[in-house]
Amino acid sequence: MAKDGKYMLVLGIGNEMLMDAGIGPKLVKKLQNFLPFEKIDYKTSLLGGMETIEIMKGYDEVIIIDGIMTEDGIPGTVYSMNYPHNKSTLHLSNAHDISFDMSVKLARRLNIPFPEKIRIIAVEIVEDRVFSESLSPLLQECYSEIFTSVAGMMHERCY
Repeated sequence: MAKDGKYMLVLGIGNEMLMDAGIGPKLVKKLQNFLPFEKIDYKTSLLGGMETIEIMKGYDEVIIIDGIMTEDGIPGTVYSMNYPHNKSTLHLSNAHDISFDMSVKLARRLNIPFPEKIRIIAVEIVEDRVFSESLSPLLQECYSEIFTSVAGMMHERCY
């Protein structure tokens, strides 16, 4: 929940123990040091379902950073979408939980103070089922470009 007058949350979703699936949290941890804005909270989460209601409530705006695997995607491509979006990222849909979309609808139906603005930044990844704290070689190779792109999107939004 938003505290101390902070109005924006940057949420990295994913598991850092599953190779590229951890791209969201990795980027958020680096962004926190690179763009330390007073009115922004930076957090990470393993999942993007029901848990997001508690994490996101009380903020005016949320930027979610997650991995995505599309049919013809080029690894390292960074997409930016506003909710409701038309692409499903890795952790915003989950077979073991309600979907992110359902979480948003539930929070709003229950009159939980929930962000009106939700932006999703998704990074095209290669591998999300191999246990490793390292990114895949392809993503590691273009990580600085990915970070620069995401940081640029954040900088645009914050100024």
